[in-house]
Amino acid sequence: MDTELKNSILKSGTTILGIVCKDGVVMASDRQISAGNLVVGKNYTKTIQINNYLLLSFTGMVSDAQRVVKILPAELKLKELRSKTHPSVKQAANLLSSILYSGIRQPSMIPMQVGNLIGGFNEDGTAELYTIEPLGSVLKVEDYDANFGSGMPFVLGLLERQYKKNMSIEDGVKLAVECIKSSTQRDMGSGHGIDVFTITKSGIKKVVSQEIQPSFKED
Repeated sequence: MDTELKNSILKSGTTILGIVCKDGVVMASDRQISAGNLVVGKNYTKTIQINNYLLLSFTGMVSDAQRVVKILPAELKLKELRSKTHPSVKQAANLLSSILYSGIRQPSMIPMQVGNLIGGFNEDGTAELYTIEPLGSVLKVEDYDANFGSGMPFVLGLLERQYKKNMSIEDGVKLAVECIKSSTQRDMGSGHGIDVFTITKSGIKKVVSQEIQPSFKED
């Protein structure tokens, strides 16, 4: 089952990544939607701010991702109303993990097939990043991660060589852009745009929004 789900995710096509910096977290994604070898969308945002302190990136089935984007903020709001405080990033990650875990274990012809990165800042101002794989396991990211998107193999090598512990947010943004550019050059499932967000004690900001356009020139 693990192999089948991971193969399905890879076929869907996406590049998402998160980078932990000394003063916050950087999250980035491409914009292409694909179905097999067909590009069906060129301007889809795969990193979404779900409330005033959390960002969610997703790879996998669009329908499952859209369902998560609807359910998770609602559940977090209910939890906040009950506890009179907003849930931590870790609590949000564990809640998302439970949603995915229960989804694939309910009798269904097609289980949920979506992987996520979730980042945000806590009430004490600290920023955190977690990765939740399609089967529901959740891990805190101490350096960087790209989950199970099809662009993952093309960015992990670059991150391995270029990432530095305690790097600044500015350097993290530059590295994230280079990673997305690298994946769009080699991965058929990624392309057409770059979105980069920062998470710091000052809040969540979209710092890069670029469209990748094809150009043609004479030989």
